[in-house]
Amino acid sequence: MPATDALSRALESPGEPPVRPLPPTVSALLRTLAAPPRLAAHLRLVHDVAHDLADWLAGHCPALEFDREAVLFGAATHDIGKAVHTAELSGPGSAHEPAGRELLLAHGFPEHLARFAATHATWHGSAVSVEELLVSTADKVWKGKRVQDLEDLLVGRLAAATGAERWAAYLELDGVLGRIAEAADERLGFQAAFPVHP
Repeated sequence: MPATDALSRALESPGEPPVRPLPPTVSALLRTLAAPPRLAAHLRLVHDVAHDLADWLAGHCPALEFDREAVLFGAATHDIGKAVHTAELSGPGSAHEPAGRELLLAHGFPEHLARFAATHATWHGSAVSVEELLVSTADKVWKGKRVQDLEDLLVGRLAAATGAERWAAYLELDGVLGRIAEAADERLGFQAAFPVHP
């Protein structure tokens, strides 16, 4: 099957359970880059989970202000540097992080959106935003992975915004992340159905 067909399927296939499409600007960029189909599938999955997290957070904790569109864009593009560093699609490496940020800037996206490509794997430090924590969390929990120190930071933000005890905020977050993680096998299957190489 030609790579363009595989990329189109990765971008458009409904998936089971259904996977939301990427923002049109991101899909167009992936087509322009002739991105690996597996990368497109992965970005869709993380974007889909970020959508669920953003919906939950907006309903559960309206006092915690965050830029929903930035979260969704960040999740949809967090690994875009792997279009350049394709070896990192199936192996370790972090060269895709600064490369992704530079790629997005070179294609006219603003810094406040491009930053997620460089920050999605680091969440320590006082300057880390709620948006960055949400993108990082989506990038872990889509495959069922739970990262305690990352989740603790998000719990702290939730507790501070709601005035709830940390344990209560943790239980709320744990519940939603547990529900998301239940579909990890289906998500991994969706991603694995697409080739690494274009």
